[in-house]
Amino acid sequence: MDHLQKLENHSVFIFREAFSRVGNLAMLWSFGKDSNVMVWLAKKAFFGNVPFPVVAIDTEKKMPEMYAFRDRYKTEWNLDLRVVFCPPVESIDPTLPPAARSAARKTAGLKSALEEFKFGGLITGIRRDEEATRAKERTFSPRGEAGQWDFRDQPPEFWDQYNTDYPEGTHLRIHPLLLWTELDIWRYIQRENIPVVDLYFAKNGKRYRSLGDKDITFPVDSYASTVAEIIDELRKTTVSERSGRAMDHEAEDSFERLRVDGYL
Repeated sequence: MDHLQKLENHSVFIFREAFSRVGNLAMLWSFGKDSNVMVWLAKKAFFGNVPFPVVAIDTEKKMPEMYAFRDRYKTEWNLDLRVVFCPPVESIDPTLPPAARSAARKTAGLKSALEEFKFGGLITGIRRDEEATRAKERTFSPRGEAGQWDFRDQPPEFWDQYNTDYPEGTHLRIHPLLLWTELDIWRYIQRENIPVVDLYFAKNGKRYRSLGDKDITFPVDSYASTVAEIIDELRKTTVSERSGRAMDHEAEDSFERLRVDGYL
């Protein structure tokens, strides 16, 4: 069995474990590459159908191409889409740096979704290789009722044994892509021919490696205009995947502050 098949099998197992053991489950969908791989894996896990809602936390500042992708594939993939809007930036903690403050709107929107729908668990597309704080995550990660994360008190996970026995009011985040890398994601997209937003492909020497709000996410230098060229580029690059995210260039603790409060 090759590396990608092992990753796929492991992720499918996590999806099925979550579905069988966590009540009122949902999955976050941001329309980015990792998020689309998650939808694809969920469809594989459940024989072509995603049996729980997908939730889009909408800042109303995504790029037009992302909204067009959402509107097309929510229908083509037969998704039960729930859109939750974020509060204005003026209501967010003013002590955060500007880009982190803007990004924190998504945390507030997510808390609103948890309050409205009472989800017992949320499946998300984070990967350990993407950012240092995310490397501290577990596959089944307990959170407080409002989504707060205590990264110092994470449960042990041995031999794919996941704990879901927590006190009432505990909310779980489930991360089926934790072991994947950016290169794994693109190789899987290539193997499965998974649709992605065309902002990932270079135009005029620029492309996006990570998608977010248009005012705090920027393209990087690149001439990779196909999936094969992106894979080749990633084999050689020393540039961080999140180098185009303004938030990652602010105060060192700003990302961790957001994560503790529930940011993805």
